[in-house]
Amino acid sequence: MNTLYYGDNLKILREYIATESVDLIYLDPPFNSNRNYNVLFKNESGVEADSQIRAFDDTWHWNLSAAETYNELISEPDQVGRMLEAFKGFVVGQGDKGNQMMAYLVMMAVRLNKLPIANAT
Repeated sequence: MNTLYYGDNLKILREYIATESVDLIYLDPPFNSNRNYNVLFKNESGVEADSQIRAFDDTWHWNLSAAETYNELISEPDQVGRMLEAFKGFVVGQGDKGNQMMAYLVMMAVRLNKLPIANAT
């Protein structure tokens, strides 16, 4: 109760959050902007400091992790996997290769599919 988790939300959902234990989730996902975002620091006068920290990358690539997650999703007997499989066949074509859009959709789908919301409709 009253715990703040830091890290990849998929890992947190899988390892720490019980099924149907959440009543509300606020979701502010990345939007596939193909940009990298930094945390901006300013000095005491309000001028931007030279040092910056990369906050997150909103760039997605089809790689082994995306392919494995895609295969995990299409092996589930639900509409999410069937929808992704159909979309990949339509947009990407047949075969093992995906593209940046498929990588983004797979990343979002697996997280939305694992949300532990109670009484979700």
